[in-house]
Amino acid sequence: MPTKTSFLNNFKRIVIGDARDPHDKDVFHDISLIAFLAWVGLGADGISSSCYGPEEAFRALSGHSSLSIFVGLASAITVFVIASSYSQIIELFPSGGGGYLVASKLLSPNLGMVSGCALLVDYVLTITLSIASGADALFSFFGPAWQPLKFWFAVFGLILLTLMNMRGVKESVIPLVPIFLVFIVSHAAIIIYALSSHFMEFSVIKTRVMTDIHQTHTELGWLGMFWILMKAYSMSAGTYTGIEAVSNGLPILREPRVETGKRTMTYMAVSLASIVLGLMTAYLLFDVHPDPDKTLNAVLFEKALGGFGPLGTGIIFITLISEATLLFVAAQAGFLDGPRVLANMAQDRWFPTRFSMLSDRLVTQNGILLMGFASGLLMFYTHGVVSFLVVLYSINVFLTFTLSQLGMVKHWWNVRAETPNWKKKALINGIGLLMTLFILISVTIIKFFEGGWLTIVITGSLVAIALRIKSHYNRAYGLLQKFQSLVDVTQIEKLHPKEIDVAGQGFTCDLRSRTAVFLVNGFNGQGVHTLLQVIKMFDNSFRNYIFLHVGMIDAGNFKGVSEVQGLEQHSREAVQKYVNFMNKQGYYAEGVSAIAVDVVEETMTLANRIRERFTNTTFFSGQLVFPEDSFVNQLLHNNIASAVQRNFFLEGIPFILMPVIV
Repeated sequence: MPTKTSFLNNFKRIVIGDARDPHDKDVFHDISLIAFLAWVGLGADGISSSCYGPEEAFRALSGHSSLSIFVGLASAITVFVIASSYSQIIELFPSGGGGYLVASKLLSPNLGMVSGCALLVDYVLTITLSIASGADALFSFFGPAWQPLKFWFAVFGLILLTLMNMRGVKESVIPLVPIFLVFIVSHAAIIIYALSSHFMEFSVIKTRVMTDIHQTHTELGWLGMFWILMKAYSMSAGTYTGIEAVSNGLPILREPRVETGKRTMTYMAVSLASIVLGLMTAYLLFDVHPDPDKTLNAVLFEKALGGFGPLGTGIIFITLISEATLLFVAAQAGFLDGPRVLANMAQDRWFPTRFSMLSDRLVTQNGILLMGFASGLLMFYTHGVVSFLVVLYSINVFLTFTLSQLGMVKHWWNVRAETPNWKKKALINGIGLLMTLFILISVTIIKFFEGGWLTIVITGSLVAIALRIKSHYNRAYGLLQKFQSLVDVTQIEKLHPKEIDVAGQGFTCDLRSRTAVFLVNGFNGQGVHTLLQVIKMFDNSFRNYIFLHVGMIDAGNFKGVSEVQGLEQHSREAVQKYVNFMNKQGYYAEGVSAIAVDVVEETMTLANRIRERFTNTTFFSGQLVFPEDSFVNQLLHNNIASAVQRNFFLEGIPFILMPVIV
C-alpha cells in the first residue's frame, strides 16, 4: 500500500516535474532562454501593457482625445531612452541583478535595499495587474451576465501560473509563444489597417487635431493643457515597467548573456514603442470612446472590424484572446524576476536566507510561492479592479529606474580616466536619469491622493522589515565572532593538554572503532567549537573522525558551470582543513564533501554510505542557540541540523546536537 509520502511525491512529480541534476553541465543550456524566448518571457510585461497603458492615458485626457498623439510620442521616446540606458547596465553587470545590484554597488547597500524593495512590490503589482487586465480583455467579448465570473477566472489564472513557474522557466514560457506571436501580428495588423484606411483623410484629421488643441488651450490655458498631458502621461507610466526585466533576468539567458540581453532589449523596445504609439494613433483615427463593460482595445477592434461580418467577429475574438493570454504571459516578469531579486537580497541578508534556496527543479520555489501569495492577497483586496491597480502601479519602478540611472552616471564619472567614451555613456544615462526622475515626481504627485499613497506605505513597511532582518543577522554575526579565535587554534601543530586532553594515536583506520561524524557547514568557529566540545565531553573515546560537508546550491552560486565547480572546490577545502587539524593531533580523519540543492537529502545519502564502512558511528552537529528563542529566529535561520536530526532519528541513527550558545 503506498505511503502518504510516496503519494505526495508522485503528485509533486506530476504537477511540478522530476528533479533536475545541478551537476549536469548541460542543465544551464537546457533551462536558459535564447533572445526570442526571453522576448516572450521577459518582454511580454512591457508589450502587454499596451492593453491597459494607452487606454488609461486616453481616458485621462478627459475628452481631449487629440492630445493622445503627443502622449503616444512621449511614451515611445521614453521607451527608447530607458531601453538604451538599461543596455549599458547589461554591459556593466553581465551576471544580472538589475536595479537592486546597480544601486547597491554603485550607490550604497541601503539605497540598493530600497530599490530592491520597490522592485518586489512592483513585481507583485505586475502579476496582479497583468492577470486582472487579462481577465478584463477576455470578458470584454462576453455580455454583462458573465462579469461576476471574471474575478474567479483571474484567481484561477494566478494559481495556474504559480504552478507553471514552479516547474521551471522554459516550461512556463514555451507554451505561450504562439499566443505572443498572435498578439504581435494581430495588433500590428490593426495599426497598419488604421493608418492605411485613413491615409486619404490625414489632412482632415490634422485640421480636427489642430482645432481641438486650440479649443483645449482656450478652455484650460497652457498650464491646464500641460496638466492634462502630464496626467495622461503618468497614467501610461505602467507601459515602461517591463523594461528592467531583461537586466534582472540575465542569469536565465543563453550565453553569451550580454549579447542575448541586448538583443532582447532591442526586440522589446522596438515592439513596445511601435504598438503603444500605433494604438494611441488608432484610437484617434477611429474616434473611439470608453465603454464601461469593455476595454478600449475591444472598442477599437469592433469599430475597425465590425463591418466585416463573421470574419471580423472571429478576428476580434482571436485578438482579444491573445490579449488576455499575453497579459497572463506578462505576469511571467513578476514570477521570473521577483524571486530573483528576493534571492539576491536574501544573499545579502536583507531577507531570510531561505529565499535564496532552490527547489529540485532549480527554481527559487519559496520566492515564487511568496510572489503568488502576495499577488493573491492584492487580488482579493482590490477585487481585480484594473483602474485601481493602475494607480498603485509604476511609482516604484520609477524609483528603481532613477536610482539605477544615478548609479550609472556616478560610475561613468568615477571611471572617466579609464573610459575613452565615458561622456557618451554618461549622457545616455544622464538623459535617462532626468527623464525617470521627472516621471517619478510627477507620477507620485498625481497618483498620491488617488491611492498611490498605499504603494508608498507598503514599500516603506517592506523597507522597515528589511532593516530589522539585516539588524538581526548583523547581531548574530557579531555574536558568532567570539568563536572565530578558535580557528587560529587549528594552526597550532599540537594542542596543549589543558586545552584538549587527547593523546596521539597514529593514523591507523579501524573501521570497527568508535567513529565521530561531524556535519559542518564550512571551516569556521562554530564547527571548531563543536569539535572541541565533543572531544572534551566524550573523554577521548573516539578513534576516527569523519567530517561531512554538503554545500548548498542556491540562487547565489547557481549561475554557471564555473560557479558550481567553485562551490565543489570550497566544500572539499573546508573538510580538508578539519582533517589536517585532527591529523596533527594524531587521529585518523577523513573528509566527505558534496554539493546539492536539498542538503538534508544529500546528507542522509552520504551518512548511510559512511555507516556502511564504519560500523560504530555517532553523528554530531552544532546548533546555534540564541539568547532568546523566537519565531523570528526560526524564520531567519534554516535550522538544517534539526531537520537532519529528525530524519536520522526516524532511521534509528544516533545524532547529537551540540549547543553553540551565542
